[in-house]
Amino acid sequence: MGITRRGFMGGVGAAAGAGLGMGWGGSLEAALASFEGASPEAVAADEDFWSVIQEAYTVDRGLINLNNGGVSPSPRIVQEAHVRYQAQSNEAPSYTMWRLLEPRKELVRQKLGRLAGTDPEQIAITRNATESLDTVIFGLDLEPGDEIVSTTQDYPRMVNAWRQREQRDGVVFRQVTLPMPCEDSGPIVDAFREAITERTKVLHFCHVINLTGAILPVREIAALAEGRDIQVIVDGAHSFGHFEFDIPSLGGDYFGTSLHKWLCAPFGTGLLWMKKERIAPLWPLLAHTEAHSEDIRKFEQTGTYPVPIPLAIGEAVEFHERIGSARKEARLRYLRDYWVERLRDLPGFRLHTSLDPERSCGIATFELEGIAPNDLNRKLLQDHKIVLTGIDHEDFRGTRVSPHVYTSPRELDIFVDAVRRVAENGI
Repeated sequence: MGITRRGFMGGVGAAAGAGLGMGWGGSLEAALASFEGASPEAVAADEDFWSVIQEAYTVDRGLINLNNGGVSPSPRIVQEAHVRYQAQSNEAPSYTMWRLLEPRKELVRQKLGRLAGTDPEQIAITRNATESLDTVIFGLDLEPGDEIVSTTQDYPRMVNAWRQREQRDGVVFRQVTLPMPCEDSGPIVDAFREAITERTKVLHFCHVINLTGAILPVREIAALAEGRDIQVIVDGAHSFGHFEFDIPSLGGDYFGTSLHKWLCAPFGTGLLWMKKERIAPLWPLLAHTEAHSEDIRKFEQTGTYPVPIPLAIGEAVEFHERIGSARKEARLRYLRDYWVERLRDLPGFRLHTSLDPERSCGIATFELEGIAPNDLNRKLLQDHKIVLTGIDHEDFRGTRVSPHVYTSPRELDIFVDAVRRVAENGI
C-alpha cells in the first residue's frame, strides 16, 4: 500500500489536539488508521509512525538510554494512571484503596490473561520476575538428592535462590554451558538432554538470556520433560511484552516475568503463570491461610501493598495492544539491526548475539577486542551521555544494547559514531 508522510501526519494532526498525555489514544488511532493493511516490517521502518509512539514517553532526551533491558520507562498514560490511583487511595485509604480500587485488579488480571493467551485464573500479579520465580523455587516440594538442571547463563538471583535450597535442603543444582551465539537449537537442547538423570526433578532456564538477548528453544527443551517426573520453570523476564507469543504454548509448568521491562508497566510489577494443576501443590512464598488452595491469588498475599501500582498495569497493556505485539516486535528487531549493521564492519567488532529472527529480538551484545566493556561504557556515558550495560561473564564479555520503541535511529546514529571513535582512537 502507498503511505505518504502528508497523509499520515494529517491524520495524526486531526486527533492530536489533546496531546499524547490525555489524548494519546486518538493520536495513535489516527496513526494506526494510516497504516492499516501494512505489514509489521513495513511499519517498523517508518519513522512517522514511531514518532507518535516516542512522544507518548516523558524520557530525558539529554540521555540516550540503551539499557531498557534493565528497566524501561512507562509512557505518560501509565504514569498519569498511577498518580490518579494514588490520589484516590489517599482520600480514605481503608475505604478507597481497599474497597473501591483493589477489586479493580481483577480487570488487570483479565487484560494480562488476554495478552498472555491464557486463563486469567492462572496469573498471579507480583512485584517482579524475582518474586515470581522465587515463589516457585521455594514452593516446590523437593527431596535431598533431587536435581535441578539450569545453565551458566541464568540470572544470578535465580542461581542464588537454587544455591540456597541446595544448602538448606540438600538438593543438587547443576548448570550446563550453552554455546553462544548459537545458530542451531540442537546443541542447546542436547546440553539439557545430556544433563538429565533419573534424579532430575526441575529444568530451569531463561526464555531470553539477559546477557545476550538470545531466545532459547523453550518448547524443545520443555519437551524433554514430557513423560517424566520433571517440572519446567521458564524465566521470562526479558520476553513478555518484547515479542509475540502465548505463555501456554511454551510448554513450561511455570513462567515468571517482570512487567516493568518490555511492557513498560510501573516499576515493581510482575507476573507469575502456572498450569492449573500446579497451583494447589505449590507452597506460597508468603503464608496463606490455605497453603494448598487452588486459587492463584494465594501467591499475592504480601500484606498491605501500594494498590495504585498494579492497577496502572492495565494502561500499560492497553498501550502495548494499541501498538500491536507484532509491530512492536518488528520495530525492536529493526532497531537492533540498525545499529549492528553500522558497526559490524568495524575492526575488532564481535557480536555475541545471533541475528536470526527466531533466536533474538531487540537485545544484542557486542565486544570490541582490546577494549574492556566497562571502560567503553564509562567513556560513552561520560562523553556522549549514552547509558549501556556491561557484561562480564565467565563465558564472554561485552556491552549489551537494548533500545525500546521510544528510541530513535538518530540516537542510535550518535551511539554508532561514538563507538567508532573509540575503536579508532581508543579510550
